[in-house]
Amino acid sequence: MAYIVPSSADTLEDQRLYTQARLTEVACLDCLARVGVKKNSEHHTSIQWHAESLAECAEFRRLDAAPTGRPIRASCPRMQASIDAAVRGGQLTIGAEDGY
Repeated sequence: MAYIVPSSADTLEDQRLYTQARLTEVACLDCLARVGVKKNSEHHTSIQWHAESLAECAEFRRLDAAPTGRPIRASCPRMQASIDAAVRGGQLTIGAEDGY
């Protein structure tokens, strides 16, 4: 639960720009979970997972079932491969032309 809730229009717009602007939907080539992705550079990828995509991700379900649960910073290599394929295929561009 958020402990600081933005209230000013400028802050809300900043929040939208950082979490939603220029997101491209990418589907996992394995389990078909869909996430929002933004590639600001070759080495910086922002991925917005939603409750539905978390539930659909086969890798996360496997990790969640482990005795210790899913590590907090765990990623899905299958989704990363799908994002890389989207970049190679031209469906996802690299660069933050607008600063976001």
